[in-house]
Amino acid sequence: MLRILATVTLVLGTLGMGLGARAAASDPVHAVPTEQSADPRTALLKLLPAGSKAEDLQPSPIPGIYQFTQGSDVSYLTADGKYFLDGNLYDMNTRENLTEALRTRGRLSLISAIPESEMLIFGPKNPLYTITVFTDVDCAYCRKLHSEMAELNRLGVRVRYMFYPRTGPNTESWKKAEAVWCAPNRNDALTRAKAGAPLDMSKTCDATPVAREYALGQSLGVRGTPAIVTEKGDYIAGYMPPRELVQQIKDMQLAKR
Repeated sequence: MLRILATVTLVLGTLGMGLGARAAASDPVHAVPTEQSADPRTALLKLLPAGSKAEDLQPSPIPGIYQFTQGSDVSYLTADGKYFLDGNLYDMNTRENLTEALRTRGRLSLISAIPESEMLIFGPKNPLYTITVFTDVDCAYCRKLHSEMAELNRLGVRVRYMFYPRTGPNTESWKKAEAVWCAPNRNDALTRAKAGAPLDMSKTCDATPVAREYALGQSLGVRGTPAIVTEKGDYIAGYMPPRELVQQIKDMQLAKR
């Protein structure tokens, strides 16, 4: 989000009168483009980060305002390009957080693109809940969460791990994540690594999912670990004891009904 705000700040003053002339006076967001009127999103894209696409900008529930969505990142931009809004939009009738609903769909879409064959999974035979956890081998609270895996599984929680070495590429934690993936028994290697046991760092393999999952975590706005995403797309930042985590998942599910 900071990256988007910086881009908007740098470019806002350059749009000039051209955008205002193209915006419809009544409701430029919801107006149907004609052959004589250009799509106002074309000009708005000049204000947004490189690589932004027209489909990233869609009419918001508020006339005259677009919602800008990239992954699970959601913000708002007025159709004349003068104002950029960063925050949550609520429906006052239903009290629903419309922005969070968009973020939730974005998280589910991004995570569903990663096959389970590229995750490390610890789960009971008949799970009641599935969570995706971005984890760092050296993170103290990630280790605490993993040490309680038996209790999580007993409570019906299936844990799907993705790698998120907080220190970034070419660091010790990154190399440990790759060593875990390249081990003959990945689940056992992860458990030993989180217990502080040394890894065989000489083990290498052709390809690991570490870079892809790290990039995914950044797209989802992960800033710390463990970062937990429920099967409904809700985001839980940080460690919670097993029973509290299950209750949080239940509460989030109930709130969506």
